[in-house]
Amino acid sequence: MKKKLNCILLIDDDEATNFIHEMVIKKSGCAEKIMAVQSGYDALDYLTETKNGIYPQPDVIFLDINMPGMDGWEFLEAYEKLEDGQKGHIVVVMLTTSLNPDDEKKAQSLGLIKGFKNKPLKEEMIHDIVAEHFQHYL
Repeated sequence: MKKKLNCILLIDDDEATNFIHEMVIKKSGCAEKIMAVQSGYDALDYLTETKNGIYPQPDVIFLDINMPGMDGWEFLEAYEKLEDGQKGHIVVVMLTTSLNPDDEKKAQSLGLIKGFKNKPLKEEMIHDIVAEHFQHYL
C-alpha cells in the first residue's frame, strides 16, 4: 500500500474488541489515525465535531450491530441524516458476531453498507476493503 487511509472509525460497545481491532489495523499499516468509540452516540458526536473547521470524515467505519442504547441500525438511520460534509466518502462495514441471516440481508439492502464481516477483524479483511474501495491507494 502506497498511501494510508486518513482515518478508520471503530464503533463497538466492547472495549476489548476495539483494542484488538485497533492493534490489527495498526499492524496492517493502512491508516494514519484510528478512532474507537463505544456507542453510536459517541460516533455521531465524533463525526459532527470540527477541528479547525473540518469534520473528521473517516474513510472506513467498522460498525457493530448489537450495542446498548443505539444499535448499529439506529446509528445508520442517524448517520444518513447528517450533512454531506459530515459524512464524506465513507465506506461502512458491519463487523459483527450476529448469526442472524436477516441482519446480513438487511445490510445488503442498504446502499450505505459496503460489507458484512464476522468478528474479529483480520488484516486480510482490511486489505480486501482497501483493494475494493480505495484502489488509488494501492
